[in-house]
Amino acid sequence: MKDRVKALLGAHGITAVAAIALTDVTVTRPYLLERQGITAGTAFLFAVPYYTTDCDANTRNISAYAVSRDYHGFFAAVFADVLPCLKAEFQKNTFAGFADHSPIAEVEAAVKAGLGVLGKNHLFLSHAHGSYAFLGEIITDALLETTVSPLTACADCGACARACPVGLDVTRCLSALTQRKGALTAGEQAALLAHGMAWGCDRCQEVCPHNRAAREAGGLYTEIPYFKESAIPHLTAAMIETMSDEEFAARAYSWRGRAVILRNLALLEASKTPTNS
Repeated sequence: MKDRVKALLGAHGITAVAAIALTDVTVTRPYLLERQGITAGTAFLFAVPYYTTDCDANTRNISAYAVSRDYHGFFAAVFADVLPCLKAEFQKNTFAGFADHSPIAEVEAAVKAGLGVLGKNHLFLSHAHGSYAFLGEIITDALLETTVSPLTACADCGACARACPVGLDVTRCLSALTQRKGALTAGEQAALLAHGMAWGCDRCQEVCPHNRAAREAGGLYTEIPYFKESAIPHLTAAMIETMSDEEFAARAYSWRGRAVILRNLALLEASKTPTNS
């Protein structure tokens, strides 16, 4: 079964795959497993690289993860293809796919499965792709033989903390600020303008040695068409306003509505508009 899961995911450009027993992970939403009738079994963790050459654009004003279409669409397509194949081939077992809204602590599970380490910046650092990867898992009730890796953290070189304008303080995270609804205070507006991003923040990732190593090893850039064919690295208010509802809904920043991203873009664009003296 392990080889078959890896082969099916590999057909979608996913090569970083590892299995771990459910008894070795933290179950955070047991009801999601209960709905599938799974009480024990194995989780196949996998990392999906999303970084494209468009993410290197000097004009990029959104986080790299939001440059392409919303990753939930990719996972939905993968599960729609892979799960029926597994269910047909292993008819005595149950299979379910998850991403983001998961029944287990994904980052912890991925580290224990041997796919990477915990970053000081609170991100998962994949051995293969650095931090520019989404995590997903296929969980089955099949009891397979697996091994557990130590819950290892990065070397704590301090690069991410030095690059972060708020010192990795999650309560003042600039990425969270760009996603906040409603009017921003004068101080928040100043922080957003100094930040210069309309959505998200990648400063801690841009200086991370794990991402530099992934780039040098050739694992940073994704070969998955879903992410390469839909990249928009630079947004303007006009682009957001003219997107159809369907186009907008396919983007990661759509979950907060148009008003939030338009507010941020309006602030940034106004700051660059020359004023008459």
